[in-house]
Amino acid sequence: MNANQVIRKVSTRLPTGVGEFNLYLYTSDRDDKEHLALVMGEVQGQSEILTRVHSECFTGDVLGSRRCDCGEQLQSAMQAIAEQGSGVIVYLRQEGRGIGLLDKLRAYNLQDQGYDTVEANLLLGHQADERDYTTASLILQDLGVRSIRLLTNNPVKISHLRDLGVLVTERVPVEPTVHADNYHYLFTKAQRMNHLLDLDHMPVTASQRRNGSH
Repeated sequence: MNANQVIRKVSTRLPTGVGEFNLYLYTSDRDDKEHLALVMGEVQGQSEILTRVHSECFTGDVLGSRRCDCGEQLQSAMQAIAEQGSGVIVYLRQEGRGIGLLDKLRAYNLQDQGYDTVEANLLLGHQADERDYTTASLILQDLGVRSIRLLTNNPVKISHLRDLGVLVTERVPVEPTVHADNYHYLFTKAQRMNHLLDLDHMPVTASQRRNGSH
């Protein structure tokens, strides 16, 4: 393979609770992981495709963890795409903002000691966010998507994708459900990572904020 290339290995029909998608599996020369694209409708050669670039979160996506909003973001993206009738979810295998599942779980323990998500990553010798979106840009290129409306609250993700040549025409907000278990996680996203979240207008009581996990 040439540098920075993805190969589509297989595609299959995937009926879900919100509608029928096609699931594509890709390999990349950048790593030894299998990345995925969940596609509904016709996207080849189309513009302003509703798109979610989603990084793997085993605890949230699979187990329904309330420590984060990842699983909810994935499900709401599928629902939004189904309501529109077309769209793409690129599912990148970069667990724990790129630090891997083992250190992500170690970071959970540090968070339970009072550190926020950024501090926990740094204490483990990582950056606050080590994700890379090159593979996502290559998958969107392979799918023939001309431009996207990106489901995200993360301005860094938008700028990285644009730097990689992805035409992002609009940011579509993803509104989280805020509760005691994820408030400090979301607060850290907003305050330390500049995510576009307005927690002051979200329905969580002061006692929940004080008692929520860090």
